[in-house]
Amino acid sequence: MVVRKRFIAGAICPQCQAQDSLAMWRENNVDIVACVKCGHQMREADKQVREQLRNHEQVIGIFHPD
Repeated sequence: MVVRKRFIAGAICPQCQAQDSLAMWRENNVDIVACVKCGHQMREADKQVREQLRNHEQVIGIFHPD
């Protein structure tokens, strides 16, 4: 199966601040955005977990199987 990646025009990487370097694709019904310059990745599932955390909780990290 071929994974089609699309670049996000005008987007800036939150890690390295490079513009027009973010590509987006979908794996297992999860949206993934990655910077082609520095490799920084963001997953939509990670965002959903962060939104469910309460402000007073201290979390060291959120781990998910890859």
